[in-house]
Amino acid sequence: MLTLSLIQLPSADGLCAERVDRRHLLMDYDWKFAQSDVKEAENPNLDDSGWRTVNLPHDWSIEGEFREDAATKGAGGYLPTGIGWYRKHFVLPTVQEGQNYWVEFEGVYMNSDVWINGQRLGHHAYGYTSFCYDLTRFVRQGENVLAVRVDNSLQPNSRWYSGSGIYRNVWLTIAGPIHIAQCGTYITTPSVDSISATIVVRTTIENGFSTVGNIELRSCVVDGSGKIVATVETPESLSASCTSEEEQRMEMSFPSLWSVARPAMYTLHSMILEDKDTIDAFDSPFGIRKIEYDKEEGFLLNGEHVKMNGVCLHHDAGCLGAAVPRQAWVRRLRLLKEMGCNAIRTSHNPPSPEFLDLCDRMGFLVMDEAFDEWAIAKGQVQYGYHVYFRDNWKSDLLSMIDRDRNHPSVVLWSAGNEVPDQGIDSGVVTLKELLDAFHKEDPTRPVTVANDHIADPTYPAKLGFIEMQDIVGYNYVDRWGTRRELYYSIDRHDHPDWKMIGTESVSIPGIRGEYHLQSDSTSNPFARSLDFRSNMIEAEQLWKFVSLHDYVIGDFMWTGIDYLGEARWPSKSSSSGVMDLCGFPKDSYYFYQSQWTDKPVLHLFPHWNWTGHEGQVIPVFAYTNCDSVELFLNGKSFGVKTYVFPQQGHSGAWYRYARRTDKLSPKKYTRHQSRMVFGYRQTDQKLTRMRETSQMSR
Repeated sequence: MLTLSLIQLPSADGLCAERVDRRHLLMDYDWKFAQSDVKEAENPNLDDSGWRTVNLPHDWSIEGEFREDAATKGAGGYLPTGIGWYRKHFVLPTVQEGQNYWVEFEGVYMNSDVWINGQRLGHHAYGYTSFCYDLTRFVRQGENVLAVRVDNSLQPNSRWYSGSGIYRNVWLTIAGPIHIAQCGTYITTPSVDSISATIVVRTTIENGFSTVGNIELRSCVVDGSGKIVATVETPESLSASCTSEEEQRMEMSFPSLWSVARPAMYTLHSMILEDKDTIDAFDSPFGIRKIEYDKEEGFLLNGEHVKMNGVCLHHDAGCLGAAVPRQAWVRRLRLLKEMGCNAIRTSHNPPSPEFLDLCDRMGFLVMDEAFDEWAIAKGQVQYGYHVYFRDNWKSDLLSMIDRDRNHPSVVLWSAGNEVPDQGIDSGVVTLKELLDAFHKEDPTRPVTVANDHIADPTYPAKLGFIEMQDIVGYNYVDRWGTRRELYYSIDRHDHPDWKMIGTESVSIPGIRGEYHLQSDSTSNPFARSLDFRSNMIEAEQLWKFVSLHDYVIGDFMWTGIDYLGEARWPSKSSSSGVMDLCGFPKDSYYFYQSQWTDKPVLHLFPHWNWTGHEGQVIPVFAYTNCDSVELFLNGKSFGVKTYVFPQQGHSGAWYRYARRTDKLSPKKYTRHQSRMVFGYRQTDQKLTRMRETSQMSR
């Protein structure tokens, strides 16, 4: 039986002290599960006592065996999929006339069909968007049975590990005849500064009565301490059996602004009153902040320039699969924050609501992405989203926008990733439809597309496709021709009005703790030789350009964390992350930390006790943001390395510098003659010599 709980609003001057009967119930526990296509499993009288009992979120694929011949292939991590059934028995002590009941699924992968007491509610194809069904006509007093069929048998259908099953939370909401609709509050802050803020709230109200309803809509803004800081009350007459939208405005003095450093949050308490009784209430967390995108200055948050130090993330967590516990994301996001990351791209699909809640509260900027495919298939997967796009794109897109648009962390929408549609005329038409939907549902945020063919000489993106985007997104800006050196500068010259962002870029990949010298032989196809021909130099040169040019909004490197799938047997996962599947930092983590933070960073690698390399000269690499590093081994100095970035010019007079500068011999500067290579970033520290004898990676 579900434990029914009531919403208790905080008391403040009597404005929000009433108790209401809206119930929002977590439905995650004690489901029956069968990993097969059971006949008539939607029948409420079916005996499921022999089925396995599971709690949600649940991913049955991660429980399976890795097999080289798996239908998911390397893209899906060589894990099984198939068809599964879930059944939930729950008891409603009473079912009152006029009460409304609906069930919300935050994510089911994929092709789900849902029944309540044998009545089919509907089908939902996409595995990453939330959806809900109205149960009102079919629930009954006493026991009810919710049945869900999940079909992930058509393979391959993803370019990365997807998981299978009800892998996110499920909620049951019970509300009265007059109530705030699902995703029925939309909060914007059109005017914001440190002195005042204007808060605009649009509330959608549903009247289930066949008569006119006279109500009052009360909205209270509550700060983090529980204090009410703004209130507005609006009387309204609701037509019978209707849905209406009410707009309210509030002025607030000296708001605490949401930022990546201080992510202040507020809560909007929305209440419907009838004859002074509160008949419905709903809470909406939000933040007060101002976002701007400028073709010269890039991204501005509350009027201040912020470079997006970003990573791309998939939704799985290694051995936990797609059903990721909240605490796992807390740990992972904390480590990314310590690295200096302030932005996340949800590649290539909408994330879970609790993931965005954490981004709100931990201070991350989010690029919320909708799709990996539109109407044209990519070719790697036979049953990808292109199969469902034409029939489902609009409902899936609106589901994402309506659910996520109150999150202050979401500062940019992405309509798609590397879609082949970018190179054909029909793709321009498709993008126009998507942009119209985005801008109508949420005109406060710009929209980008992760384009990977902007300069492709054989299959270029249509100019009209690129120019239509609010922000032009570049996947691997340095991929084509002379852009390996010139990056964004070519388009900056040719299209000075474009606003540009690196939606996906090279990082420094590799397997944590595994190193190879140029002379080593290895059969591992994913081994990266630890020399200057690796991605190390490519990544640092790209970041050098991005960091020095304000008009580049930021960069999202691929990836922040390793993920299952996109692998080649016997590997089961990608090794592109700066953290591994367990969330442990790799060497490359410290390169970005040296660039993205102000705290002193010094990280040496490759290895201290390297079996098989006894007696050999080993190159020693260092990632640091210190002005200077001196290496000592057993008391012997191996020299000093100095590399200040960005280089300072004369200040005040010729050959005078604002900060101390040290000159070393040309030999010491020459990379190929050196035993040490540094990440580089100018700091305000004085010349520092740091001894390092035992903290190399083991």
